[in-house]
Amino acid sequence: MSANAQAPTRKADPAAAAVDKTPDVHAFLNEVAQRNPGEPEFLQAVHEVAQDVLPFIADKPEYRDMRVLERMAEPDRIISFRVAWQDDQGKVQINRGYRVQNNNAIGPYKGGLRFHPSVNQGILKFLAFEQTFKNSLTGLPMGGGKGGADFDPKGRSEAEIMRFCQAFMSELVNHIGPDCDVPAGDIGVGGREIGFLFGQYKRLSHQFQGVLTGKGTSFGGSLMRPEATGYGTVYMMQNLLQHAGEDIAGKTCVVSGSGNVATFCVQKLTELGGKVVTLSDSGGYIHDAQGISAEKLHWVMELKNKHRGRIEAYASEFGCDFHAGERPWHVPCDLAFPCATQNELNEVDAAALARNNCRAVSEGANMPTTPGAMQVLTDAGIAVAPAKAANAGGVATSGLEMSQNSQRYAWTREEIDSKLQTIMAGIHEQCLAYGEHNQGVNYGRGANIAGFVKVADAMLAQGVL
Repeated sequence: MSANAQAPTRKADPAAAAVDKTPDVHAFLNEVAQRNPGEPEFLQAVHEVAQDVLPFIADKPEYRDMRVLERMAEPDRIISFRVAWQDDQGKVQINRGYRVQNNNAIGPYKGGLRFHPSVNQGILKFLAFEQTFKNSLTGLPMGGGKGGADFDPKGRSEAEIMRFCQAFMSELVNHIGPDCDVPAGDIGVGGREIGFLFGQYKRLSHQFQGVLTGKGTSFGGSLMRPEATGYGTVYMMQNLLQHAGEDIAGKTCVVSGSGNVATFCVQKLTELGGKVVTLSDSGGYIHDAQGISAEKLHWVMELKNKHRGRIEAYASEFGCDFHAGERPWHVPCDLAFPCATQNELNEVDAAALARNNCRAVSEGANMPTTPGAMQVLTDAGIAVAPAKAANAGGVATSGLEMSQNSQRYAWTREEIDSKLQTIMAGIHEQCLAYGEHNQGVNYGRGANIAGFVKVADAMLAQGVL
C-alpha cells in the first residue's frame, strides 16, 4: 500500500461529538435507564442508536411527536418460561427460556436463539433491539426478535441436548410461526440444535413449515447459511475499501474468534487475497505470521466443529505463537475483524490498532466494540462498519431461506452468494446515504439512521400500537 493511498476514514465529526451533550439525548437515555435497570448491554445498544437518531429527527416532528424511537426501545413483548428436563442420570434440570419480540412493523419477528450460561433478559433485549435495525438494512421484510436460554450445551451429551431442545420448544411453539416469528441459530445453537427444535415443532404443531432457519439442506435449509455472516462481514469491508479506491488483496488482517463467523470470515478474506494472521477463543489467541492458509483453516474447522478443541492446539500443530488470556488487537494489521462476542475490543485495544496504522474495522460479532473504543477509532480516522450493517449477511440469508421455504424451492449456491453480495452492497449504499459527509463516512450513523427510517415509516403508517 503506498504512503499516498487514500485511507477509508471515519473522521471525528464536531456535530456528532456534541450530540451526547444535548439535553434531549440525556433525557431520553435517562428515561430508558429508569425503565430498564440492571441491563447494561441493552442500554449501551439504545445509547449507540439514540445519539445518531435523535439529532436526525430533531426537525422531523412526524417521528419526534409520535415518539417512534421510544416505542422501538420498548419490546412488543417479552416471553419468559421454565424449561424443565432430565439429564442422562435422570436428574431434573431447570433452565429459563426467553423470546424477546421487539418490533414487527416491517415483517415477522426474526432473530436467533442463544444457548449460553450468560443469557439473560437484558442481553436478549439488546440483541433484539439491534436485530430490528439490522433486519431493516437488509431490505427484506423481517422484524426484530431474539431468544434463548441459560442452558450450556458444552459437556452435554447429544441425548441431553435433544431433550433440552424438545422441552424448550414445547413452550416456544406457542409463540412462533412462519408469519409470526421465525427464530434461527446463534451462540450454542447450530444445525444440530435447530434440527431438534424443528422436529419438536413439527411434532407438536402437525405442520411442516418454514418456522426456523438454519435448517439442514435435507429439510428446507438454505445453501450458504453457515458461511453467510462471515462472508457478509468481508463483503461489507470490500465495499468500504472500494469506496476509498482500495481492495482487500495484500492486506494483513486480524480476526478474533474461531467459531462459525470467524472461520468463514477467514475463508473469504483468503480467497480475496488477504493474509489473516490471528484467530482466538476464550483461552487466548494464536499469531501465525505466515498466514492462515486454506489447509490450516480446514484444520481449525475440524478442531472446533468435530473435536470441540481449543485454539491453543493450532500453535503446537503449526509452530506459531499462542498468547494466553489475550486478544489479538495489538498485532499490526491493515484490517480488523472482531468476530467473537460483545464488547471484546476496548479502548486500549483500539489505541493499539490506531498505533499500528489499522485502516478499517468490520464488526462480525454483535456490538463487539465498546463505546470508548469506538471513540478512539473515530478520532484516529479508522472507518468502522458496525455490526448491524457488517454482520447482517447471516440474517439476510435466513431471509432468503424463508423465501425458498415459501416457494418450496431451493436456489443454487451461486444464486444465493450473488444475492448476498447484492444485499451487502445495498447496505453499504444506505450507510453512505445517511453517513457520508465532507470529512469522510460515519458508517455507524449511516446504519443507525437508515435502519431507523424504514421501521419508523412503517410504524407511522400502521398507527399508534
